[in-house]
Amino acid sequence: MEQTTIIRIRTVSLLFVLLTVAHWVYAQDARQHAWTVLNTGLADKNSGERAIAVRVLGLLTNDSKAPKLAMQALDDAKPEVRAAAADALGELKYQPARRKIREILHSDEENPLIVLACARALLELGDEEAYAVYYAILTGERKSGESLTERQKKTIKDPNKMVQTGLTFIPIPFAGLGYGAFKAFNKDDASPAQAAAATMLIKDPDPMSKEALINASKHKRWTVRVAAVDALARRNDPTVIVQLEPRLSDDKDVVKYTAAAAIIRLADLQNSSGAPVPAAPLAASR
Repeated sequence: MEQTTIIRIRTVSLLFVLLTVAHWVYAQDARQHAWTVLNTGLADKNSGERAIAVRVLGLLTNDSKAPKLAMQALDDAKPEVRAAAADALGELKYQPARRKIREILHSDEENPLIVLACARALLELGDEEAYAVYYAILTGERKSGESLTERQKKTIKDPNKMVQTGLTFIPIPFAGLGYGAFKAFNKDDASPAQAAAATMLIKDPDPMSKEALINASKHKRWTVRVAAVDALARRNDPTVIVQLEPRLSDDKDVVKYTAAAAIIRLADLQNSSGAPVPAAPLAASR
Protein backbone atom coordinates (compact mmCIF):
# COMPACT_ATOMS: atom_id res chain seq x y z
CA MET A 1 0.00 0.00 0.00
CA GLU A 2 2.78 2.43 0.92
CA GLN A 3 4.61 1.66 -2.33
CA THR A 4 1.40 2.33 -4.31
CA THR A 5 0.97 5.71 -2.59
CA ILE A 6 4.55 6.69 -3.42
CA ILE A 7 4.01 5.74 -7.07
CA ARG A 8 0.82 7.83 -7.22
CA ILE A 9 2.57 10.83 -5.69
CA ARG A 10 5.42 10.55 -8.16
CA THR A 11 2.99 10.18 -11.06
CA VAL A 12 1.03 13.27 -10.02
CA SER A 13 4.27 15.22 -9.58
CA LEU A 14 5.48 14.15 -13.02
CA LEU A 15 2.17 15.15 -14.62
CA PHE A 16 2.37 18.54 -12.92
CA VAL A 17 5.89 19.10 -14.26
CA LEU A 18 4.86 18.02 -17.77
CA LEU A 19 1.84 20.33 -17.73
CA THR A 20 4.00 23.22 -16.53
CA VAL A 21 6.53 22.61 -19.29
CA ALA A 22 3.79 22.31 -21.90
CA HIS A 23 2.23 25.58 -20.76
CA TRP A 24 5.62 27.32 -20.89
CA VAL A 25 6.33 26.01 -24.41
CA TYR A 26 2.90 27.17 -25.59
CA ALA A 27 3.49 30.60 -24.09
CA GLN A 28 6.82 30.88 -25.91
CA ASP A 29 5.23 29.92 -29.24
CA ALA A 30 2.48 32.49 -28.68
CA ARG A 31 5.10 35.10 -27.72
CA GLN A 32 7.07 34.48 -30.93
CA HIS A 33 3.89 34.78 -33.01
CA ALA A 34 3.00 37.98 -31.16
CA TRP A 35 6.39 39.55 -31.91
CA THR A 36 5.93 38.67 -35.59
CA VAL A 37 2.60 40.52 -35.63
CA LEU A 38 3.97 43.50 -33.72
CA ASN A 39 7.12 43.78 -35.85
CA THR A 40 4.92 43.82 -38.96
CA GLY A 41 3.12 46.84 -37.54
CA LEU A 42 6.34 48.57 -36.54
CA ALA A 43 7.68 48.23 -40.09
CA ASP A 44 4.42 49.09 -41.88
CA LYS A 45 4.62 51.73 -44.61
CA ASN A 46 1.43 53.31 -43.29
CA SER A 47 2.33 55.78 -40.53
CA GLY A 48 -0.97 55.18 -38.74
CA GLU A 49 -0.18 51.48 -38.46
CA ARG A 50 3.33 52.23 -37.20
CA ALA A 51 1.97 54.67 -34.64
CA ILE A 52 -0.41 52.08 -33.18
CA ALA A 53 2.31 49.43 -33.02
CA VAL A 54 4.74 51.85 -31.39
CA ARG A 55 2.17 53.03 -28.85
CA VAL A 56 1.44 49.53 -27.51
CA LEU A 57 5.15 49.06 -26.77
CA GLY A 58 4.24 50.83 -23.53
CA LEU A 59 2.70 47.59 -22.31
CA LEU A 60 6.03 45.75 -22.51
CA THR A 61 7.45 46.84 -19.17
CA ASN A 62 9.52 43.67 -18.78
CA ASP A 63 10.95 43.50 -22.28
CA SER A 64 14.31 45.18 -22.91
CA LYS A 65 13.59 45.54 -26.65
CA ALA A 66 10.55 47.76 -26.14
CA PRO A 67 12.29 50.98 -25.02
CA LYS A 68 14.94 50.58 -27.72
CA LEU A 69 12.27 50.27 -30.40
CA ALA A 70 10.40 53.25 -28.98
CA MET A 71 13.61 55.32 -28.93
CA GLN A 72 14.17 54.48 -32.61
CA ALA A 73 10.60 55.56 -33.37
CA LEU A 74 11.33 59.01 -31.90
CA ASP A 75 13.27 59.63 -35.12
CA ASP A 76 10.44 58.51 -37.43
CA ALA A 77 9.62 60.88 -40.28
CA LYS A 78 5.94 61.08 -39.30
CA PRO A 79 4.80 63.15 -36.30
CA GLU A 80 2.12 60.69 -35.19
CA VAL A 81 4.75 57.94 -34.87
CA ARG A 82 7.14 60.19 -32.93
CA ALA A 83 4.28 61.18 -30.62
CA ALA A 84 3.36 57.53 -30.08
CA ALA A 85 7.00 56.79 -29.25
CA ALA A 86 7.07 59.52 -26.60
CA ASP A 87 3.87 58.17 -25.05
CA ALA A 88 5.25 54.62 -25.00
CA LEU A 89 8.53 55.74 -23.40
CA GLY A 90 6.59 57.58 -20.73
CA GLU A 91 4.49 54.55 -19.88
CA LEU A 92 7.63 52.40 -19.82
CA LYS A 93 9.15 54.89 -17.33
CA TYR A 94 12.31 54.76 -19.44
CA GLN A 95 14.48 57.37 -17.76
CA PRO A 96 17.25 57.39 -20.43
CA ALA A 97 14.67 58.91 -22.80
CA ARG A 98 14.35 62.10 -20.74
CA ARG A 99 17.28 63.84 -22.38
CA LYS A 100 16.06 63.26 -25.93
CA ILE A 101 12.47 64.17 -25.06
CA ARG A 102 13.68 67.39 -23.41
CA GLU A 103 15.71 68.18 -26.52
CA ILE A 104 12.57 67.86 -28.63
CA LEU A 105 10.72 70.27 -26.36
CA HIS A 106 13.62 72.74 -26.52
CA SER A 107 13.88 72.47 -30.30
CA ASP A 108 11.83 74.44 -32.83
CA GLU A 109 9.26 71.62 -32.94
CA GLU A 110 5.84 73.23 -33.50
CA ASN A 111 3.65 70.17 -34.07
CA PRO A 112 1.37 70.10 -31.01
CA LEU A 113 0.87 66.35 -31.38
CA ILE A 114 4.55 65.82 -30.61
CA VAL A 115 4.91 68.60 -28.05
CA LEU A 116 2.00 67.33 -25.96
CA ALA A 117 3.13 63.71 -26.19
CA CYS A 118 6.58 64.76 -24.97
CA ALA A 119 4.99 66.68 -22.12
CA ARG A 120 2.94 63.63 -21.11
CA ALA A 121 6.06 61.47 -21.26
CA LEU A 122 8.04 63.85 -19.04
CA LEU A 123 5.20 63.82 -16.49
CA GLU A 124 5.33 60.02 -16.46
CA LEU A 125 9.10 60.25 -15.97
CA GLY A 126 8.72 62.64 -13.05
CA ASP A 127 10.13 65.65 -14.89
CA GLU A 128 8.35 68.87 -13.92
CA GLU A 129 9.47 70.64 -17.08
CA ALA A 130 6.33 69.18 -18.61
CA TYR A 131 4.24 71.68 -16.70
CA ALA A 132 5.70 74.49 -18.80
CA VAL A 133 3.87 73.09 -21.82
CA TYR A 134 0.51 73.05 -20.07
CA TYR A 135 1.20 76.53 -18.70
CA ALA A 136 1.70 77.75 -22.27
CA ILE A 137 -1.57 76.16 -23.35
CA LEU A 138 -3.44 77.74 -20.45
CA THR A 139 -2.00 81.24 -20.79
CA GLY A 140 -1.01 81.45 -24.46
CA GLU A 141 2.54 82.28 -23.43
CA ARG A 142 5.62 80.40 -22.45
CA LYS A 143 7.00 80.94 -18.96
CA SER A 144 9.86 82.81 -20.59
CA GLY A 145 7.32 85.42 -21.69
CA GLU A 146 7.35 84.43 -25.36
CA SER A 147 4.01 83.95 -27.11
CA LEU A 148 2.89 80.72 -28.72
CA THR A 149 3.03 80.62 -32.51
CA GLU A 150 -0.17 81.38 -34.42
CA ARG A 151 -0.33 77.75 -35.53
CA GLN A 152 -0.22 76.52 -31.94
CA LYS A 153 -2.87 79.03 -30.86
CA LYS A 154 -5.18 77.90 -33.67
CA THR A 155 -4.73 74.28 -32.66
CA ILE A 156 -5.65 75.02 -29.05
CA LYS A 157 -8.85 76.74 -30.19
CA ASP A 158 -9.89 73.89 -32.51
CA PRO A 159 -11.65 71.05 -30.56
CA ASN A 160 -11.12 68.49 -33.32
CA LYS A 161 -7.39 69.19 -33.45
CA MET A 162 -7.13 69.00 -29.67
CA VAL A 163 -8.71 65.56 -29.85
CA GLN A 164 -6.07 64.60 -32.39
CA THR A 165 -3.33 65.71 -30.00
CA GLY A 166 -4.74 63.55 -27.24
CA LEU A 167 -5.25 66.44 -24.81
CA THR A 168 -8.98 65.85 -24.43
CA PHE A 169 -10.11 62.86 -22.41
CA ILE A 170 -10.54 59.53 -24.16
CA PRO A 171 -10.73 56.44 -21.92
CA ILE A 172 -7.63 54.29 -21.59
CA PRO A 173 -6.31 52.53 -23.65
CA PHE A 174 -7.39 54.96 -26.41
CA ALA A 175 -5.42 58.00 -25.27
CA GLY A 176 -2.84 57.74 -28.05
CA LEU A 177 -5.17 56.76 -30.87
CA GLY A 178 -6.43 60.22 -31.78
CA TYR A 179 -9.49 61.22 -33.76
CA GLY A 180 -10.51 57.73 -34.87
CA ALA A 181 -11.06 56.70 -31.27
CA PHE A 182 -12.91 59.94 -30.56
CA LYS A 183 -15.36 59.29 -33.41
CA ALA A 184 -15.83 55.70 -32.28
CA PHE A 185 -16.72 56.94 -28.81
CA ASN A 186 -19.42 59.22 -30.15
CA LYS A 187 -21.53 56.50 -31.76
CA ASP A 188 -25.01 55.93 -30.39
CA ASP A 189 -24.45 52.61 -28.63
CA ALA A 190 -23.27 51.16 -25.32
CA SER A 191 -19.69 50.44 -26.39
CA PRO A 192 -18.11 53.53 -24.74
CA ALA A 193 -19.52 52.53 -21.35
CA GLN A 194 -18.50 48.92 -21.87
CA ALA A 195 -14.97 49.90 -22.87
CA ALA A 196 -14.68 52.18 -19.84
CA ALA A 197 -16.00 49.38 -17.61
CA ALA A 198 -13.33 47.03 -18.91
CA THR A 199 -10.60 49.40 -17.75
CA MET A 200 -12.15 49.49 -14.28
CA LEU A 201 -11.92 45.70 -13.90
CA ILE A 202 -8.14 45.60 -14.14
CA LYS A 203 -7.62 45.23 -10.39
CA ASP A 204 -10.73 43.18 -9.63
CA PRO A 205 -9.51 39.72 -8.47
CA ASP A 206 -12.92 38.10 -8.97
CA PRO A 207 -12.65 35.24 -11.53
CA MET A 208 -16.01 36.37 -12.93
CA SER A 209 -14.41 39.66 -13.98
CA LYS A 210 -11.63 37.76 -15.70
CA GLU A 211 -14.19 35.74 -17.66
CA ALA A 212 -16.14 38.89 -18.48
CA LEU A 213 -13.00 40.50 -19.93
CA ILE A 214 -12.21 37.38 -21.95
CA ASN A 215 -15.73 37.47 -23.38
CA ALA A 216 -15.44 41.20 -24.03
CA SER A 217 -12.24 40.60 -26.00
CA LYS A 218 -14.53 38.98 -28.60
CA HIS A 219 -17.09 41.81 -28.64
CA LYS A 220 -18.46 43.01 -31.99
CA ARG A 221 -17.20 46.56 -31.31
CA TRP A 222 -13.45 47.03 -31.68
CA THR A 223 -13.43 49.69 -28.97
CA VAL A 224 -14.62 47.11 -26.44
CA ARG A 225 -12.28 44.42 -27.74
CA VAL A 226 -9.16 46.57 -27.45
CA ALA A 227 -10.17 47.82 -23.99
CA ALA A 228 -10.69 44.23 -22.80
CA VAL A 229 -7.38 43.04 -24.27
CA ASP A 230 -5.54 45.94 -22.68
CA ALA A 231 -7.20 45.22 -19.33
CA LEU A 232 -6.30 41.52 -19.52
CA ALA A 233 -2.69 42.49 -20.19
CA ARG A 234 -2.59 44.81 -17.18
CA ARG A 235 -4.09 42.15 -14.87
CA ASN A 236 -0.77 40.33 -15.32
CA ASP A 237 -2.29 36.84 -15.48
CA PRO A 238 -0.38 34.70 -18.02
CA THR A 239 -3.12 32.04 -18.01
CA VAL A 240 -5.15 34.16 -20.46
CA ILE A 241 -2.53 33.96 -23.21
CA VAL A 242 -4.42 31.16 -24.93
CA GLN A 243 -7.61 33.28 -24.97
CA LEU A 244 -5.74 36.29 -26.35
CA GLU A 245 -4.01 34.50 -29.21
CA PRO A 246 -7.06 34.57 -31.56
CA ARG A 247 -6.96 38.37 -31.36
CA LEU A 248 -3.64 38.27 -33.25
CA SER A 249 -5.81 37.76 -36.32
CA ASP A 250 -8.35 40.46 -35.44
CA ASP A 251 -9.62 42.51 -38.38
CA LYS A 252 -8.78 45.73 -36.52
CA ASP A 253 -5.06 46.38 -36.39
CA VAL A 254 -5.27 48.29 -33.11
CA VAL A 255 -6.76 45.17 -31.47
CA LYS A 256 -4.22 42.93 -33.18
CA TYR A 257 -1.20 44.95 -32.08
CA THR A 258 -2.55 45.38 -28.54
CA ALA A 259 -3.04 41.62 -28.31
CA ALA A 260 0.51 41.04 -29.54
CA ALA A 261 1.92 43.37 -26.88
CA ALA A 262 -0.32 41.76 -24.26
CA ILE A 263 0.91 38.26 -25.07
CA ILE A 264 4.56 39.31 -25.06
CA ARG A 265 4.06 41.11 -21.72
CA LEU A 266 2.34 38.10 -20.12
CA ALA A 267 4.84 35.59 -21.49
CA ASP A 268 7.69 37.68 -20.09
CA LEU A 269 5.95 37.86 -16.71
CA GLN A 270 5.51 34.11 -16.73
CA ASN A 271 9.18 33.60 -17.53
CA SER A 272 10.31 35.90 -14.73
CA SER A 273 7.98 34.70 -11.99
CA GLY A 274 6.35 31.48 -13.07
CA ALA A 275 3.06 32.73 -11.63
CA PRO A 276 0.58 35.60 -11.92
CA VAL A 277 1.71 38.88 -10.34
CA PRO A 278 -0.28 41.86 -8.98
CA ALA A 279 -2.20 43.91 -11.51
CA ALA A 280 -0.45 46.86 -13.11
CA PRO A 281 -1.90 50.35 -12.63
CA LEU A 282 -3.58 52.23 -15.43
CA ALA A 283 -1.38 54.56 -17.41
CA ALA A 284 -2.00 58.22 -16.67
CA SER A 285 -5.08 59.62 -18.42
CA ARG A 286 -4.28 61.79 -21.38
